Amino acid sequence: MSAFNAIGADREVERDEFTPGIEPQATWCPGCGDFGVLKALKGAMADLGKDPEEILLVTGIGCSGKLSSYFDSYGFHTIHGRALPVARAAKLANPDLEVVVAGGDGDGYGIGGNHFMHTARENHDITYIVFNNEIFGLTKGQTSPTSPKGHKSKTQPHGSAKSPIRPLSTALTSGATYVARTAAVNPNQAQEILVEAIEHDGFSHIDFLTQCPTWNKDAKQYVPYIDVQQNDDYEFDLADRRDAADMMQNTEAALYEGEVLTGRFYHEADRPSYGQEKRSVGEMPDEPLAERYHDDDYEWERSYDLLGPHK
Repeated sequence: MSAFNAIGADREVERDEFTPGIEPQATWCPGCGDFGVLKALKGAMADLGKDPEEILLVTGIGCSGKLSSYFDSYGFHTIHGRALPVARAAKLANPDLEVVVAGGDGDGYGIGGNHFMHTARENHDITYIVFNNEIFGLTKGQTSPTSPKGHKSKTQPHGSAKSPIRPLSTALTSGATYVARTAAVNPNQAQEILVEAIEHDGFSHIDFLTQCPTWNKDAKQYVPYIDVQQNDDYEFDLADRRDAADMMQNTEAALYEGEVLTGRFYHEADRPSYGQEKRSVGEMPDEPLAERYHDDDYEWERSYDLLGPHK
């Protein structure tokens, strides 16, 4: 079965189908929150009825980068901070492919921060999961963009002098059309949010709180948590940018005061994705570019002929 003839197959999919035979057991540290992401992603894809051959999982560098080794689908392990541009190209070439991107807070909000901002601005139809453990874990505990001010580490032994990035607010102001935060300690909510994010036509950003018991003991387990959709103290309109922005500001400030707020924070349903925009103005064909590689009768075109001579 290929990425083309698997798409649209109507059958019941089991969670275990996404467990690879080569590396079935993840080797993250005991107690790591990354296990929660893997479990939620497998469950979400099974709920959606996706075949492994329908999915591309693009990962960056760091502990989160191993996700593609432990999840059976097409995978691409990129260099540090560059997962999003690879994913964008794949989705544009084959719009029917379900493209999910995973990276850590250092990978996604630091080294790849520029790609994060512009992928959200352009509203590419991909789902971006950022493992946020407030530390560089794989490289043994350096300060990351989400580490709280004053946090002591190998790179900031006297405490970080910088305020942490606000990932939810950054996603919203950059143009993301689905923004949520969940946590590894809340697997049911995490799976539900992943289903919604993957189903959303546009750029979905999930800030996924993943505890690091090895290198960031200060963050503990992100418990207790509050689901803002299940608590009457937090009422706001998911479709209203101003309401969402205010709620995100409160949520991001509360995290560093010990209050963990999770849930959906923004959803814009009607904005066309980047691929839809490009096809509507005739800058991309309706037929997926990737399928041309499988068409023996296709007559290849030169980009020079498509664009015309430079003037």
